[in-house]
Amino acid sequence: MSKRVLKYLPFVILSLFFFSFIGSDFQTAFSAEKIDSTAVSEFSRPEKPAKDYLSSQLAWCDSMLNTMSLEEKVGQLLMVAVYSNKNEAYYGDLEDKIQKYHLGGLIFFQGNAIQQGILTNRYQRISKKPLLIGIDAEWGLGMRLDETVSFPKQITLGAVENAKVIEEMGREIGLQCKRLGIHINFAPVADVNTNPRNPVINYRSFGENPQKVASLTAAYARGMQSVNVMACAKHFPGHGDTDSDSHYSTPVVAHSRARLNENELVPFKRLIADSISSIMIGHLSVPALEAKINTPATVSKRIVTDLLKGDLGFMGLTVTDAMNMKGVSSKYPAGGAEVAAFEAGNDLILQPDELDAAYRKLLKGFQDGSLSVTDLNNSVYKILRAKYWVGLNKPQYVDINNLNRDLNNENSDKVKEKIFREAVTVVRAESGILPFLQLDTLSIACVAVNAEPSYDFYTEMSKFGKVVNYKMTFKPSARKDWDYIYKQAEVYDIMVVAVHDMNSLSRRNFGVSPETIEMIEGLSQKTKVVVVGFGNPYGMKLFDNFPNVICGYEDDPGAYKATVEILYGARGSKGKLPVTASNQSLVNQGKQTISAGRLIEAEPEDVGMSRQKLNQIDDIVEEGISAHAFPGCQVLVARRGKVVFNKSYGTFSYGNSEKVTNETIYDLASLTKVSATLQAVMMLNERGELDLNRRASYYLPQLRGTNKEDLIIGDILFHQAGLRSFEAFWTHTKSKSGAFNGDFYEFNNSEGNLQVSDNVFIKPSIKDSVLQWIIESNFTSRRNRDGTYGYLYSDLGLILTQFMVEEIINQPLDQFLEQNLYEPLGMTTTTFNPLSKFPKSQIAPTEYDRIFRGSQIWGTVHDPNAALLGGVAGHAGLFSSAWDLAKLYQMNLQNGYYGGRQYLYPHTIEHFGTNYTKKSHRGIGWNKPKDGADLSSVASSASPNTFGHTGFTGTVVWVDPDRQLVFIMLSNRVYPSANNKKIMSMDIRKRIHEVINESIDLYN
Repeated sequence: MSKRVLKYLPFVILSLFFFSFIGSDFQTAFSAEKIDSTAVSEFSRPEKPAKDYLSSQLAWCDSMLNTMSLEEKVGQLLMVAVYSNKNEAYYGDLEDKIQKYHLGGLIFFQGNAIQQGILTNRYQRISKKPLLIGIDAEWGLGMRLDETVSFPKQITLGAVENAKVIEEMGREIGLQCKRLGIHINFAPVADVNTNPRNPVINYRSFGENPQKVASLTAAYARGMQSVNVMACAKHFPGHGDTDSDSHYSTPVVAHSRARLNENELVPFKRLIADSISSIMIGHLSVPALEAKINTPATVSKRIVTDLLKGDLGFMGLTVTDAMNMKGVSSKYPAGGAEVAAFEAGNDLILQPDELDAAYRKLLKGFQDGSLSVTDLNNSVYKILRAKYWVGLNKPQYVDINNLNRDLNNENSDKVKEKIFREAVTVVRAESGILPFLQLDTLSIACVAVNAEPSYDFYTEMSKFGKVVNYKMTFKPSARKDWDYIYKQAEVYDIMVVAVHDMNSLSRRNFGVSPETIEMIEGLSQKTKVVVVGFGNPYGMKLFDNFPNVICGYEDDPGAYKATVEILYGARGSKGKLPVTASNQSLVNQGKQTISAGRLIEAEPEDVGMSRQKLNQIDDIVEEGISAHAFPGCQVLVARRGKVVFNKSYGTFSYGNSEKVTNETIYDLASLTKVSATLQAVMMLNERGELDLNRRASYYLPQLRGTNKEDLIIGDILFHQAGLRSFEAFWTHTKSKSGAFNGDFYEFNNSEGNLQVSDNVFIKPSIKDSVLQWIIESNFTSRRNRDGTYGYLYSDLGLILTQFMVEEIINQPLDQFLEQNLYEPLGMTTTTFNPLSKFPKSQIAPTEYDRIFRGSQIWGTVHDPNAALLGGVAGHAGLFSSAWDLAKLYQMNLQNGYYGGRQYLYPHTIEHFGTNYTKKSHRGIGWNKPKDGADLSSVASSASPNTFGHTGFTGTVVWVDPDRQLVFIMLSNRVYPSANNKKIMSMDIRKRIHEVINESIDLYN
């Protein structure tokens, strides 16, 4: 070691471990009394043993320092601002400054990631010493750069009880910084915001509870430092209780030393113990710590050296706040503040107010002895240790390829959604209001104030049930703006009023107009109102007079989704207010609501599935679309009550630009058997109104005295009653020439007529005719020696079952299911005859029927016999989207429970899903996997308890109770011809099901 380094050997020994590790040894290892000769061997890095790493680090720093001139050392102290949205003259000028002043680092601000990466590479190449690249990105790169991710603000994070979620966010921000060549993020904010009128910290703080601020700040920093990106806690000794902005003046924190110890300093003490790598000093006057009047902490040796380094034992990098802020720059001549900041004990000086003056005054001070060169060497050595720790001992350049894609990754969205689900806070709620459970008896409306035209909150609500939407893309400013809503309010049981854009501190009342409050008061006189404020929690004071209030914190899709999940009981609320807004909205206040067992969206890894494996579904589907097996489809996968895959592919028809969305409605075909008719049978069976062991004629008198009199209901559902698979009943209704028989049809929509296709209607008496034709139909020839029939899948049996059910309930099947199942479950797109409720543009077309109807089938049922029955039949006719259908099957998977209601008893679900017959592999109504058979729609790895069904149009559902799995695929493979059987020959559904099961096996 050189004589030059020997001069500051005591410092080197104290700092042996600094920037060598993350975790508890990160900076406490500066304390000599805590280090012994064996300490080094107790720690290691992934690449090499700790001793090797430390030796390499120390040797590199020695070499760097030994080759530096005094001018270069001075430059290492300085970090200047850079903007990536300027012009070439600006960029060239900065190159000159890097070389002229030997700058140690750059802090980037506004611009875009690609340009910042290009500039970073450019500046690193021309700099003689590696540049430490920084950014001030408290809520992620989106705070500064276009088209990058913005994570929730710290006040939102302050509502989270689980610190691990915040650490996960810190890690993700760290990874994004690292990808962009950033080494230090000047975050998190460690200020305890005890002043609601704080104009500069406020929502940038984790809140007003010092212990919670300490815990969450440490978690954020830990996450970033886990990927070797430096964190920087700010603004020491605490900017939370100020009423002015240090950008423009010097705020005064007029508290005693005892109060500071109990409040403002608590997070910093925790961070020092938790090995924070750097701390930023604020431009704050704190008389209890610095007796000299109006002296900013940045230039106070008592605060930086005596308190932070001495009393608190911090040995990491001390960093000034931006020196061009008026809170400090206004008190000194050019360059004077930077000199005073170094004398106070700061290592890194950010954004000098006048770079040339600051550099020259610092250099002159070291040259004439007024500033300590030993202190300079110590600071530079710490900066070099930091540079080594972040990897700058080797040339480092940003790979521009796929940069934006990498910075906008799926994991960021996952982390954001997780945060909002933990943060959204039910401030208060009346008993019995939240969550919304009885969806069939609740009439709900959503009133959106100041909402964006593309409104996600209402979209999220509509996933759970029927909601009437009143959207205002403005703030009401007069009674006329909301009078029409007021007049209709009394028809609703609940109105959710979502108030958006409440984050502004500069506008009065967070931008909420007085008329908005007046509107909520008026609506509250007519019905129950739940107020949701998407904005600053301090703004919740505006809603003190309302008994049901939720704080959604931010206008973000993740916040909308999390809030709606709480409203409907898909999740229980966990968040707690991070600050006190009023006497009605206190810190740590938050009502915990229940989870009612509704489907929610989650990540595959959350339920033990491999995302990478599930993504193979894309390839299988695209293969099917390319081969014209089907023009488009929906695929949904849910496990343990969480939807982990829900994608739509392709278009409505070949060559069509109308893309399939998750809201597209498909003809379910034979899924109707188990999604409608069988569900009704199960309900009636457990009520004792339908006995599977009885003859069908017991419930359907028309069968008595016929050859169908002795049919057993159980046999019908097992498809072993001897009924033929299919009869073309529609042929009875047309003449030999193919004309529609006027005895059956009319070509106008007279009252009571049933729609068959566009402009073709049939008289309701057709149902009697169909029943008679079933009675007259022949039995199958598949008869056993004992006189019983073997297994033969039959549509006719389910049509008979429909007639039996309707006889028992004394109402049409579709009405019964709508009232007792679909509407309570919130299945808003599940219906028979969808054209009565939805536009054709939302419905996927099926076959061009050349034989019966002579037209393109679009919005009416594909199956001709179901069409003959007016679209409501026991074997076909139901339409749905995958998301809504999943609710029904999740209820079956959850033993009949969903959304806080028990629809079926557990033993009913189990009973119907069990195979009791030796004649087939089937359950009661359900299809099941078959041992040794290669069924084209079910995975060979499916558990034996799996139950489900397929549909002729290219649909399938499989429910696996053992794996807690639901798989749904909806397609219109019959477009334009039912002769297209590629979905079967290519085993599309089976292969997807195999991938789904493999994703579980791979993860586990």
